[in-house]
Amino acid sequence: MNRFVIAEPARCIGCNTCMAACSMVHRAAGLQSQPRLTVTLHGGKTAPVLCRQCEDAPCARVCPVNAITHADDAIVLNETLCIGCKLCAIACPFGAITPSGTPASGVVPCGRDYVSPDMLTATEPALEGSDSAATLHPILVSVTGVRSIAVKCDLCDFRAEGPECVRVCPTRAMHVVDNRALDNAGDLRRKQAATALAAHTPFGGEQEQ
Repeated sequence: MNRFVIAEPARCIGCNTCMAACSMVHRAAGLQSQPRLTVTLHGGKTAPVLCRQCEDAPCARVCPVNAITHADDAIVLNETLCIGCKLCAIACPFGAITPSGTPASGVVPCGRDYVSPDMLTATEPALEGSDSAATLHPILVSVTGVRSIAVKCDLCDFRAEGPECVRVCPTRAMHVVDNRALDNAGDLRRKQAATALAAHTPFGGEQEQ
């Protein structure tokens, strides 16, 4: 079974600490700094949404260059093979894959609505840094000089400590789920079910004579 990280909305306070920590550790490792998870607000509840490491992963099935594979009990993305076609982001049922990129050295970005530095004046500070990335969905953004690739949760497989988001969550709302965790959860549910049956089943008691 693939390992994955899941969050409890009842405990999440929407502080975004997990997103900041995710970005920091990946940047330090020389990887894309785009957070691998997104804290989402819906129905008055917040929770991080991230890759569920699907057993039959749609993202892996649609990748035309086999950059997403099943290995080490997870769905693994090879950033060097990714061509940035965004098919995986479209196929993901959880919206857990985000295209992101790092500017190439020596190439000036010039995407839609880009304002070059020499056009900026002291009277127009609000235009500084304007670009399409601020107004378009990541799937639609295209910026010259930036190689956009898929970014998804990698379970911080480069860290012996495991997922950094789980470690830093102040309310312990995030958990790594593996075979042992599922077995423990299943055992607990079975005990709860057995207890409920013992208290409420109508078929026990004395036999009629």
